[in-house]
Amino acid sequence: MLECFFPDMYISSTYKIDFQKLYDSGYRGIIFDIDNTLVCHGAPADDRSIRLIESLKSMGYGILLLSNNKEPRVKMFNDAVHVQYIFKAGKPAKAGYQRAMTMLGTDKDNTLFVGDQLFTDVWGARNAGIYSLLVQPINKKEEIQIVLKRYLEKIVLFFYRQKCKKEGKPYLID
Repeated sequence: MLECFFPDMYISSTYKIDFQKLYDSGYRGIIFDIDNTLVCHGAPADDRSIRLIESLKSMGYGILLLSNNKEPRVKMFNDAVHVQYIFKAGKPAKAGYQRAMTMLGTDKDNTLFVGDQLFTDVWGARNAGIYSLLVQPINKKEEIQIVLKRYLEKIVLFFYRQKCKKEGKPYLID
């Protein structure tokens, strides 16, 4: 039952993902959450996130930011990275993910999603049939509604860890 929340891969940081390997496997589009995935919650794009996005674009990836935030927040981040974006995306509803793939010119078989939350990011990506990469949040200090969700996420991750162990897969890639 909880498997609808399980990521395809759990990685300690967005910045440790082997995007070249994924590109070589046929992925061409990446949909990113912003807050606590690329930068701390509410922060503007920093040098590290700008370098990552530029590197991914030069690899040949199409990039789109998918956020439940309002446009000023998303636009502020995007002004530094210059990719496509969707604000007030309504995650986990799959409509935002589908719209993102249409904008990128990709489909569920060659699109990745990277985010830090199970109940919005991963669940939505899985509902849309997209390969999902869960990353640990950059900053542990979060808004109260997210802190409460993190307690429930710990339960899901407990069962995800058991499944990984049973299948002989790594639980958390560092």
